[in-house]
Amino acid sequence: MMKNKKYSLGIDFGTESGRAVLVEVDTGNEVATSVYYYKDGVIDRFLPGSNIQLKPDWALQNPQDYLDVIKYAIPDVLKKGYVNPEDVIGIGIDFTSCTMMPVDKNGIPLCMLDEYRNNPHSWVKLWKHHVAQYEADRLNSVAKQRGESFLEIYGGKISSEWLFPKIMEILDEAPEIYNAADRFIEGADWIVLKMTGSEKRNSCSAGYKAIWQKGIGYPSKDFFRALDPRLEKVVEEKLRSDIYPPGEKAGGLTKEMAEITQLKKGTPVSVGNVDAHVCVPASTIAEEGKMLMIVGTSICHMILGKEKKIVEGISGVVEDGIIPGYYGYEAGQAGAGDILAWFVRNCVPSFYENEAKEKGVDLYSLLQEKASNLRAGQSGLLALDWWNGNRSILVDGDLTGLLIGATIGTKPEEIYHALIESIAFGTNIIIDAFEKKGVEVKELYACGGLAEKNSLLMQIFSDVTGRKIKMAKSSETSALGAAMFGAVAAGKENGGYESIFEAAEKMAGLKDTVYVPDKENHRMYKRLFKEYSKLYNYFGRGRNNVMKFLKKLKSGVI
Repeated sequence: MMKNKKYSLGIDFGTESGRAVLVEVDTGNEVATSVYYYKDGVIDRFLPGSNIQLKPDWALQNPQDYLDVIKYAIPDVLKKGYVNPEDVIGIGIDFTSCTMMPVDKNGIPLCMLDEYRNNPHSWVKLWKHHVAQYEADRLNSVAKQRGESFLEIYGGKISSEWLFPKIMEILDEAPEIYNAADRFIEGADWIVLKMTGSEKRNSCSAGYKAIWQKGIGYPSKDFFRALDPRLEKVVEEKLRSDIYPPGEKAGGLTKEMAEITQLKKGTPVSVGNVDAHVCVPASTIAEEGKMLMIVGTSICHMILGKEKKIVEGISGVVEDGIIPGYYGYEAGQAGAGDILAWFVRNCVPSFYENEAKEKGVDLYSLLQEKASNLRAGQSGLLALDWWNGNRSILVDGDLTGLLIGATIGTKPEEIYHALIESIAFGTNIIIDAFEKKGVEVKELYACGGLAEKNSLLMQIFSDVTGRKIKMAKSSETSALGAAMFGAVAAGKENGGYESIFEAAEKMAGLKDTVYVPDKENHRMYKRLFKEYSKLYNYFGRGRNNVMKFLKKLKSGVI
């Protein structure tokens, strides 16, 4: 008698939307996908339902949007896939990170309570909320003065995007919210709490975003007291010390959630994870030397190593941070798709829009078509990719974008091409930083929405780096990776897997598409990269702080 197919459900919470993907456990085939676009999206102008205006660089979200992903996307994907809930053996969660929120003792986000709703600090702070740079600078300064050993594993600096600078910002600007919060929690851990009733914080978010180390834990009370006496007991009072590895079962789906999702009560739910990190095994990577670029709104660069090396400006090197038995390295760029989207929304003339409509394509496709006719250096332009700050290697949210070489004859497609080149140069800086410290980058792999949609960008990445680039099979790599960890949480006894390595062998894969560097373009890009590096160091390492001066001027600080 033929056994029923078994499925794992991956739920990927991104910057603009959440998506649920049903995956066959034995093959990795994706049978159905459902996308739910957040109603409030990225909140960066006004608090929802109010005229309360946010300052520049704020980026908030509404946790109700996350609950609506659960409510609408999961029943929809079951319906689309014609799948019996009895055959769904596990659920995995991944989340863009650091995405944190203050909650009360019942796990209710403070922004959902009337008495706190009008305070912006009560809302979810998205990864690209960059207002806590002052706090990050203070944290880094105190850590350096004290000789804190943790600092080196984060490339010498803690980013304003991470957990503790955001907590410090709340304490500095809204102590009433800090005091009202029973705890601060990552989005991934909050969703797992809502689905299972169990709060089990994941080691990936804790390790890369919250200065937690396996076998050591968080920084000491002395360090936090040196930052601010009110922070001395922040770990005991506002976080949780018990941390769990990805793939471990967090619990079973509650009765309430089973009714909402139409899944079976008790369905195993994996401990949460970070969206970029789950992509690594989902892209077939389970060994050293293979760097994965997750190319979307921003870019994350992930690579595995058997030894811990200290690399400048990376987001972290965490033992077992991506998969067991390896040190997982993370670096990244704070802008990619965001930069191109900004340009297309704000800097393209109307007659280009008319041309796109006549051709039946969108503006991105039109610009990609026009820019594809340009060779390396042909535009006479050079840009810095800091329109959303710099994550690696400089770790500075106060740096801004730059375009040089423009004339009255410069065309939109030339600027578009130069912006793509700048993003590729930023990745090349990161590769160089790894290799200088003995972390060899033998091969490049890519996944993510922008990698899927923009072949010009991927070809330029190949041309700039001089490396072939292999593409992950799935267009929903994060959700597939989450589903793989869901299958591990279910366990072999329930039709799943004993380890993420077993899951990767059966469920992961690559496309036939491979990007190969053009030798002539690579030769020119090596010359351009030298000029990019001069600008990078001049504006990024303190020789000229005009970017920071202008940003302060804009915000009214000076």
